[in-house]
Amino acid sequence: REAIVTKFKRDNHLDFNINQIVVSNGAKQSVANLSLTLLDEGDEVIILAPYWVSYYEIIKLGGGTPVILSAGIEQDFKVTADQLRGAITDRTKLVLFSSPCNPTGSVYTHDELKSMADVVAEHDNIYIISDEIYEYINFTDHHVSIGSFENVKDKTITINGFSKGFAMTGWRLGYIGAPLWVAKACAKMQGQFTSGATSFGQKAAAYALAADMTPTHQMKEAYLKRRDLVKSLLSDIPGMKVNNPQGAFYIFPDISYFFGKTNGKITINNADDFCEYLLQSVHVAVVTGSAFGADNCFRISYAASEETLTEAIRRIKEATQQLK
Repeated sequence: REAIVTKFKRDNHLDFNINQIVVSNGAKQSVANLSLTLLDEGDEVIILAPYWVSYYEIIKLGGGTPVILSAGIEQDFKVTADQLRGAITDRTKLVLFSSPCNPTGSVYTHDELKSMADVVAEHDNIYIISDEIYEYINFTDHHVSIGSFENVKDKTITINGFSKGFAMTGWRLGYIGAPLWVAKACAKMQGQFTSGATSFGQKAAAYALAADMTPTHQMKEAYLKRRDLVKSLLSDIPGMKVNNPQGAFYIFPDISYFFGKTNGKITINNADDFCEYLLQSVHVAVVTGSAFGADNCFRISYAASEETLTEAIRRIKEATQQLK
């Protein structure tokens, strides 16, 4: 926890003490802890969509009502402050989002986050959950934490972990920095389920936070190269709409052009059909956008070799050419 306090101050301009840090068995448990401790039955949670697939069901598990606020590819998949203001009701308790985002790779800018912070700051009883697990895979000039803005610093819970920036997926380590009363509640809740994360895992994580970040930076550069490759290849497919993701290791094309088309056997009515079609016809596995609250899109992960990615997109192009 001491290493996390140092990291938050160094990288995010966030000031916590160790009692405000809760280390969990993965960032998803961090989200679950917050849902189970902060929500009463019927409380509304505004989820900025597209969203990580687990958010929706975790909110329901805590008794909350998910309120989906969507942005399409024409907005670079980023919800505006005006949209957020319009979605707030007297039942709103939380605003939940990730930046960089899974599944879109979109990254909210300083000004975009500041405008959303200003909206939330107008409401005493609304808190922000900012999932920043992809912080170190960010192709912009620098990462911005919404909790660093003075008017919401005491209203923001920042989530992070080790699976992405340090490639420690199987270690199952996530953490939050939160107002003290929130951290205490989450620690109490977690104590009834799993207790603490493994001590040896925490030792390794503390070492990682203080170690030379060169391997992480090299990994980011490799992902940037793959992003450019995947974007270029997908952009060459007629009808495929592609944006320019600024983080994570995903791209999220809009495929609505293909809806209603058929190869003579299968008709594509939605993203689910499109993904099933790719799997059955050219043996490429992708994830339908409906899982992330975006029915017009599908997700490709470029956490794979350039050779594999090139071959996969060649097959996708071949499959789309059969649709008339």
